[in-house]
Amino acid sequence: MTVTPAQLRALASRADALAAEVRELCLSAPAGTPEHDHLGAAWQAGERLSAGADDLRRAAGDLAALQARPCGMPWGVCPEHGNTLSTHAGVSTCRVCRREWRHDRLGRPCEEPVTWKVVDRAGTETRMCDGHVLGARAAAAGATFVRLEQADAHP
Repeated sequence: MTVTPAQLRALASRADALAAEVRELCLSAPAGTPEHDHLGAAWQAGERLSAGADDLRRAAGDLAALQARPCGMPWGVCPEHGNTLSTHAGVSTCRVCRREWRHDRLGRPCEEPVTWKVVDRAGTETRMCDGHVLGARAAAAGATFVRLEQADAHP
């Protein structure tokens, strides 16, 4: 079974809900009663559930980053402006925003994360990043563009 970031986020939500339920239960006991005075362990359990929910969300983020699939198109692009790079003396620069990369980004396969599924008229599916989609929208008449959620960006 493959663990997904979405599964970890769902568990975190359930832990948050359970922590809130425990706190509400503890607060419902009237102050000064023996029942109220003996709910410290239950309150602490609620706090640990909250901390566990935070840990699960952090693990989901870490897993999403680990599973992120690079675009892999054979040339690099500016992640914001697409096919706007020029390279000189091993430094790539976006002609729009002037952002620089200290390597030949244009001459290397794209390392940006996959964020789109593009299906052309023939039914061929290609996954690509935001920057490459900018160019594909202009060049691929009749293609379908589907934005992927982070959890769906890997195969």
